[in-house]
Amino acid sequence: MDMDGTVKPLYGRQEQAVRGYNPTKHGRPSHVYQTYFIAAIRVVLDVEVQPGNQTASLYAQPGLWAWLDRRPREQWPKLVRGDISWGTEKMMVESEKRSLRYLFKIRQTTKVKRHIAGLFGGDEWVPAGAGWEGLSSELQLSGWSRKRRVVILRRPAPEAAATAPAGKAKAKGQAELFADMEVLRAGQLYEYVVLVTGLEEAVLGVAQLYRDRAEAENVFDELKNQWGWSGFTTHDHQRSQIMAQIIALVYNWWSMFTRLAIPNRHTEATTSRPLLLQGIGRQTTHANQTTLTITSNHAKAEPVRRALEAVSHLLQRFAQTAAQLTPKQRWGRLLRFIFRDWLGARSPDPLFLPLTALADGQT
Repeated sequence: MDMDGTVKPLYGRQEQAVRGYNPTKHGRPSHVYQTYFIAAIRVVLDVEVQPGNQTASLYAQPGLWAWLDRRPREQWPKLVRGDISWGTEKMMVESEKRSLRYLFKIRQTTKVKRHIAGLFGGDEWVPAGAGWEGLSSELQLSGWSRKRRVVILRRPAPEAAATAPAGKAKAKGQAELFADMEVLRAGQLYEYVVLVTGLEEAVLGVAQLYRDRAEAENVFDELKNQWGWSGFTTHDHQRSQIMAQIIALVYNWWSMFTRLAIPNRHTEATTSRPLLLQGIGRQTTHANQTTLTITSNHAKAEPVRRALEAVSHLLQRFAQTAAQLTPKQRWGRLLRFIFRDWLGARSPDPLFLPLTALADGQT
């Protein structure tokens, strides 16, 4: 489960429209959408609309824990993941109380920087992927109740940043991937990321897990710019909350539907809606039979037709094969089929072996 928040600037008079952190419209009242989702498959789990001055994770945590505690343990995520704002003592303590593993980035305070400096010249650094190297250590900050595992990642700074004046180098570092810059020993310039985690995986695995979190920004981009999170106005908070959740639900439905037709990747609405939705419909009636003919003007009309026919046959076959199951069991199996590429390491469900062959174009 990924946790993050995004700011929605507001215009006019709306309940809980408060001035707060607003990177695009400085001084403009806003709402904050505290969102929980599975970034890897772009599925939103829940969204909570809060006043614009409540961007910190402290305000989102009560809603997060209430959402999790309402569910049986088998429905909980294996890992919760967030950026600097979530790497707090309160968040880690609550996760540890529930035996829930976590992965957060932490701020590079003075004590963290001293810890990095003490490890700089060691030989424990190992490859961490994407040009980074890292090591695992233990650290207890002044506000922490116990020692925790931290994974420190570093990579040489780009040459342009290394030769720039100190102020410009610092600004350049902020634009890099979740990184700050420090000059340590012999004038070597590195950029660093410090992660705190309850995971036991090797440094490479932890580093990749945090890099995968970058997909969260793509979810926000889609929901705000392609699905309307930034495009509706309501006067009261309750309707803002309901509309935000409805939009997220429709986004989930469309993402799952398109994965039936295009299973191996996520397709954004800006391309998938014109591809799968737009067409010219013609209704004809003959011999008491009504026929609806849809003609697509898209350049990829023929592949789309074959994909939609495969989806239609797939759902019909599924309804026949799974007739003995309850609706909840059917939905669970259908979801596992939709995300079969993402769950590729698992054994296929025997119920879906004929369906998989049909979807792959086999007879």
